[in-house]
Amino acid sequence: MSRSLIFTAALCAALLAGSAPAQQADRAAHLGQALSALQAQRPGIVDAYVVTVALDPDPVFNREAREAGRVLSQRFDAAGRTIVLAADEGADHADGAGSPTDLALVLGRISELMDRKEDVLVLYSTSHGMPKAGLSYRDDSRNSSVVTPAELAAMFNDRGIENRLIILQACFSGQFVPALAAPRTVIATAASATRTSFGCSAGNDWTFFGHALINMAMRQPDTFVRQFRRAFVTIYGWELKQGIDPSDPQIKVGQDAAGWLSALDARAPKTAGLAVGNPPTELAK
Repeated sequence: MSRSLIFTAALCAALLAGSAPAQQADRAAHLGQALSALQAQRPGIVDAYVVTVALDPDPVFNREAREAGRVLSQRFDAAGRTIVLAADEGADHADGAGSPTDLALVLGRISELMDRKEDVLVLYSTSHGMPKAGLSYRDDSRNSSVVTPAELAAMFNDRGIENRLIILQACFSGQFVPALAAPRTVIATAASATRTSFGCSAGNDWTFFGHALINMAMRQPDTFVRQFRRAFVTIYGWELKQGIDPSDPQIKVGQDAAGWLSALDARAPKTAGLAVGNPPTELAK
């Protein structure tokens, strides 16, 4: 049996376990097709593999994850190397459901395709967060659990993925920095470990962080670190105007990440793109 067939069989078995057979069979087939279509890395080129995931059924997170997949794919030259895990909405489709199980499977497949010494995994996760706990996960049936910092770190470490840009949109997401920080890692979070982030009303197109960083700053030609700083200033201005405690977004750049980060920055689009969707409704108050 070929490697791809073995992978597809394993994927289907994992997704079907303990779930409604028909629904999960469709999901497994769809995600399996997307993962099989992922392009291999190009020797001598720092390729980015982009994964965006919405860990909550609220529409705001799923809208954000789907559009973030498009923005980050263009920003990091990752066409053919992007997977979006989120709920579908109308004609806007994702590659699979936003769940820790699917995320782990996607990271496993990417780790097989990438050159782990040369290429980079870019993750954007959007959800609620819980203090001193982690990222809140809810499925369509509103069953809930928590992805802890140690569990997310293990998803990367167990697969040998060291070159990684991890962007977490959630309240209290700064609590992930100590667990994920490493010499070849860049981690950016929407809030410090003790602060909430804003804009997660279910009907929104974007959260504050997603709108400022993904929808605005990352559509402008610049380095990632400067794009993050631009988003930080924008968010602080919104929070000051609203009279709310600053979320205090965090960024930590590993001392050995400059090489791959510079390579990706050098291939970023040279012209600005237009923002998509509506700003968070809280900004109109």
